[in-house]
Amino acid sequence: MKRIGFLGFGEAARAFRASLAARDPALRFLAYDILLREEAAAPQMRAAMAAEGVAACDPAGLAEADWLFSAVTADQSVAALREVAPYLRQGQLVIDINSVSPARKRESAAMAGARSAAYLDMAVMAPVHPHGHRTPVLIAGEAAHQAGPELARLGFDFDVAGPHVGQATGIKLVRSLFVKGLEAITVETLLAAQAAGCLDQILQSLGRSFPGLGWPDFAAYEFERTLRHGRRRAAEMRESAAAMRELGLSGDMAEAIAGVQDQMGAAPAPPPAADNLAEGIGAVFAARNVKGGKAS
Repeated sequence: MKRIGFLGFGEAARAFRASLAARDPALRFLAYDILLREEAAAPQMRAAMAAEGVAACDPAGLAEADWLFSAVTADQSVAALREVAPYLRQGQLVIDINSVSPARKRESAAMAGARSAAYLDMAVMAPVHPHGHRTPVLIAGEAAHQAGPELARLGFDFDVAGPHVGQATGIKLVRSLFVKGLEAITVETLLAAQAAGCLDQILQSLGRSFPGLGWPDFAAYEFERTLRHGRRRAAEMRESAAAMRELGLSGDMAEAIAGVQDQMGAAPAPPPAADNLAEGIGAVFAARNVKGGKAS
């Protein structure tokens, strides 16, 4: 395995490329990103790829990859793979790291299988920085056995969730309901406290009740996560809602979390500093244009 391709060249793909290149300098990288088709964005994307030693290609060019990581936004995972599916080939391994529902991964696996390519459901279980491809992951599907030795050689930190596509991402999306939900309830509570004029009292009360969370740094971190990555997290939570419905639950909680994450991701405000939470949360409050307790 000498050539690694990326379908989508965002944060996760770049983190994986950097750490994989450091692990095995013999590896070669190529990537296709939808931004390469946009006149305004293409030069910057091509420059980013060139700076990292990645060959920019069109969908057909991804046929040269031995491994193809699909790393796009959750809502585009099936559409992106559908675009490159005609060029997949026998012997390729598609590694889908997108945070999408089990049903969506099974749909993608069927597309890869129709071209005799192997498919691996991979769920990334922590932020990709600073560890890159060494971030803990779960893998699932028939290809897990095939890919295991090479994943180990390259230094992946992985556990096998099961033999069926969807088992890895299913675990990820159940966990995400808690993690992204904790982010949403934290920022919404503190924005409400700011609006009600009782932020100091709420922070003191929460600090006494949940000292292990490490206030005020915990609050600052939750704001940073939602402000910087809220839109991507919202797409993931809508996939979590789909997964909840597959399990016979309503998905309403995940949809509500997605709404908060979307609002935070759209707010043009910097993350609050832990040593000046009140001022920072006030700026976020203003950026979200919250009036009368409701986001306009």
